[in-house]
Amino acid sequence: MADREDIIEVLNLYGFAMDTRRWDLFDRIFTPDCDVDYGPTSSWREREAFKTDFGTFHDLFDATQHVMTNHLVKVDGDTASAHTYGSWRLIRHAAGDPPVWDGTGYYDDQLVRTADGWRIARRVCRVVYWTGNPRVQTPMEDMVFRLDLVALHAEAREERLNFLKAIT
Repeated sequence: MADREDIIEVLNLYGFAMDTRRWDLFDRIFTPDCDVDYGPTSSWREREAFKTDFGTFHDLFDATQHVMTNHLVKVDGDTASAHTYGSWRLIRHAAGDPPVWDGTGYYDDQLVRTADGWRIARRVCRVVYWTGNPRVQTPMEDMVFRLDLVALHAEAREERLNFLKAIT
């Protein structure tokens, strides 16, 4: 059960890393040579490019919230398989009304035990459903961004998150 708990912690840390925009936490989640597939036009074969691209994409948003649920984990020695449901809300007020894009989907992961703990070596993510304003996730040069909103990444930047302090 300890391995299962450690793996679920890694899976949940992903959502926290996304919402705090702490891409350095991906080093605690993914192997350096991870194989990540987020659909036909979004795949990566190494962690550094994945971190850079996700950082660039998520810079568009005023705030995000990722929720990881329904964890299924099967450990086999130093490897494991995990299946997790996810839901996310992307908020960008400059995109118009409504300022949100909501989605749900799943993550199908293969993990390996490393000297530093469990890491995702292969991930397949698929969107099952989305709703909201598709302009939220589209770069637009003429948008004005609101910086006065409460967002987890802003709280992290201001060092107001005790959990982040505890793990860094």
